[in-house]
Amino acid sequence: MANLSSPDGIVLLAKKPGLTSFSSLHSIKKALATTKVGHTGTLDSFAQGLLVVCTGRLTKLAGNITEFDKSYEAVIKFGQETDTLEYTGSITKTAPLPSLEALNKAISIYTGNIMQSPPSFSAVHVNGKRASDLAREGKKVEIPPRPVAVFEAKLEETKTDTNGCIEYCKISFTVSKGTYIRCLARDIAKEAGSAGHLIGLYRTRVGNFDIKDAAGFNELEDFSIESSIEASKKSIDLQKTYPDDSLLQEEIKKTIRQCDRSTAALCGFKSITLKDDEAEKDYCNGKPLRSALFTTNLHELASDALYAVFSQKDVFRGLIEKEIGGRIRHRFVIT
Repeated sequence: MANLSSPDGIVLLAKKPGLTSFSSLHSIKKALATTKVGHTGTLDSFAQGLLVVCTGRLTKLAGNITEFDKSYEAVIKFGQETDTLEYTGSITKTAPLPSLEALNKAISIYTGNIMQSPPSFSAVHVNGKRASDLAREGKKVEIPPRPVAVFEAKLEETKTDTNGCIEYCKISFTVSKGTYIRCLARDIAKEAGSAGHLIGLYRTRVGNFDIKDAAGFNELEDFSIESSIEASKKSIDLQKTYPDDSLLQEEIKKTIRQCDRSTAALCGFKSITLKDDEAEKDYCNGKPLRSALFTTNLHELASDALYAVFSQKDVFRGLIEKEIGGRIRHRFVIT
């Protein structure tokens, strides 16, 4: 059975800018005395914001949480495009600054269902190799466009030059899985008759998880155009380790979430209950799924949905899925 003192859980962590997502896990590993951690979607080293991290046996959940919609705030600098589409890269293109009218029109065009070409510097695999590795080798990388959704894009703040043209802007986005904000910056700038790249990125939400509930949230500085300009002037040391912050570690211990029914709901999962101890044993041993194991008839489950499986004592035991077409299968089992 699950042990509340065990490191099995979900941690919401506020990543600071200037650190890799991997090094940001240091405080979680130290706080929970475990090396078994898995984040559900990385952030670039220059970016800040919410990392949803699964620990212990719940690392099996990580691949399911990556499916969620996400919300960001992004600061774009206009007039220049870089090879990485953010400020640490090399300038590859220059163009005039856009007008406010052109910017607003471009934002509206890139709201809704769109086709997006992922960046060359990304983790997307091309012929078995990461696109970023090929790009660093100087090889031309062509990644086919893919459908993504921009549910909302709102212009929050602008900074203009003496002629009233837009030098910088801050936009809030809510997007589907797999959407690159760097590419939205590139494409919006191009549509507005300019060029652009990110100088700041702040992830504020992953699914139903909010940055305000994350350990370390109060340590983040206010995110704005000015703070992003200042941050972009500083170099990033990718070898830098996460500070050994004892207060943050205590906050992590206090805020780690067990996968109870309310957390399962935050993850977007429906709940289903095993009938008794014998049914729990059969489920944990990977026996075929049948209605006799549960308090609910499996034929009544919604299609294309994930269900968190709980014992009679409300211990999380894994996920099952009812696929389109009615087939019901294990996603994973926790014993």
